[in-house]
Amino acid sequence: MRTIRLHDTLTSELRTLSPRVAGQVGIYACGPTVYNRIHVGNARPFVVFSLLRRFFEHEGLSATLVINVTDVNDKIYDAARAQGIPSEGLAREMTRAYFRDTEELGLGRPDHEPLASETIGAIVAHIQALVDRGHAYAVGGDVYFRVRSDPRYGSLSGRTVDHMDQGEENDPAHLKEDPLDFALWKAGKEGEDTAWDAPWGRGRPGWHIECSVMAEELLGVGFEVHGGGNDLVFPHHENEATQTRMARDAELAQIWMHNGMLQTGSEKMAKSVGNVALLHEALETWGRDTLLWFFSTGHYRQPLAYTDEALQSAQDTVRRVRELARRLVAGPSPRRLASMTERFFTALAEDFNTPRALEALAEWRREAAEGDGNGDLHEMLAALGLENLLDAAAKAPDWVIELARARQRSRAVRNFSESDRLRDEIAAAGWVVRDVPAGFELVPAGG
Repeated sequence: MRTIRLHDTLTSELRTLSPRVAGQVGIYACGPTVYNRIHVGNARPFVVFSLLRRFFEHEGLSATLVINVTDVNDKIYDAARAQGIPSEGLAREMTRAYFRDTEELGLGRPDHEPLASETIGAIVAHIQALVDRGHAYAVGGDVYFRVRSDPRYGSLSGRTVDHMDQGEENDPAHLKEDPLDFALWKAGKEGEDTAWDAPWGRGRPGWHIECSVMAEELLGVGFEVHGGGNDLVFPHHENEATQTRMARDAELAQIWMHNGMLQTGSEKMAKSVGNVALLHEALETWGRDTLLWFFSTGHYRQPLAYTDEALQSAQDTVRRVRELARRLVAGPSPRRLASMTERFFTALAEDFNTPRALEALAEWRREAAEGDGNGDLHEMLAALGLENLLDAAAKAPDWVIELARARQRSRAVRNFSESDRLRDEIAAAGWVVRDVPAGFELVPAGG
């Protein structure tokens, strides 16, 4: 196994992955708050950490990936109230949509996908431990964490305690001992239709404590990699870290790994900004292969511009890989290509550098000749979730090809209703027809 190094936000350094148990690695990534359909930016951490699991497994590690679902949150209450529906019903509907949308990425499911609503008992116990240790206090049915009780608070985000704002909406500051303190438990309020019983009164958990507990429940304390978007470093991950540190006298995770934001124009893609591209619509427009290749073109820690030009470039590259696959044969690759394959995986071992890995893959493609074995190509593409591109080299049946030709003729005379009918008939046969400069190409559905 290669030495794997990942950038740790806490130390701002590359740290060597060091499993607690030989051969086993735990990854926790913060998932969506389910008050709406997820957008492509929400999908970036799902893709990054799903592919990271694949790479770990390629290196001989048994990797457990946990991505939670936040189904108890202020945003869910607000969205449900605006629609005039129960918050529990909205959360359930959007959770199903999230599973459905991410399933279309074809990366498999995380090993565990815990719901905050199903972890309430453990959350209450964790809060009680913090109260018993003097790190939290109850007032007016709420429970708050004493930020200044942790001398290491701010170490993850690099912030000075006196210059922090928790950013909590509807913050009842008059109840707090210190304006810096944040909510662990929130008393039920008018208009909030979902609540649970707790020693401090009926209510529901704060956002930060949910993830601390779900991560510990499934991976224990001191697991290897905690991931999420870099917009979560403060306050969410800072608060996760302190809650575990003060309750367990141990650090929640060894490495804090943060991905950059997807950008539309000069701003990050976000529902609050209103510049989102919903994932299910992007998949319909571009296909999962194009989206996965696009995500790999940017280093996970850097912002990534979501543009038609970038997606078109990714789609063109995917098409060229398929064309190369048609010229190769099944079996081991020739030894002359081995150094490029090695560089591909070395790049992933050094802070999961997918752009550098793609450079090695591009060189492999340039050097490969017709009739070479496709073994190394399959190995590299599998690390990116794209091994199906080799399957796409299979030739469509002659009758499907003839349907595609008939569709092309219909488009030439602008008979678009007939063209659409033929496209649907091709899709029913399990193939997707795509227009290209040379005419058309047929790829298996999902490719």
